Amino acid sequence: MTDLFAYKLLTEAQWKDWKDSGTFTGAPVDVTDGYIHLSTREQARETAEKWFAETDPLILVMIDLPALGDTVRWEPSRGGALFPHVYGTMPMSAVSGHSRLRLQANGKHDWPAGF
Repeated sequence: MTDLFAYKLLTEAQWKDWKDSGTFTGAPVDVTDGYIHLSTREQARETAEKWFAETDPLILVMIDLPALGDTVRWEPSRGGALFPHVYGTMPMSAVSGHSRLRLQANGKHDWPAGF
């Protein structure tokens, strides 16, 4: 794959821990699975609806994939779609930006333009 960016969805506490430590070693599901789950722009909304439907706020972190080098592997997941997985840690230097998504009255997250 040639995507330059992928996205990690986190709770506010997980995002704070990453900022405080400077390195992200994974959420509990990542640690269990042995890699850090990321989503492409096209996959992020579905990931949020499936795994974070009631999380408010939800932090959407934009990750610079080239900064992670060969720790990124594209592997099949939901329905055979390729998802970026990180086999290693992610430094804050790989973060290109983040957004705080709030739940709206309709139960959906308020996404930035373009999602």
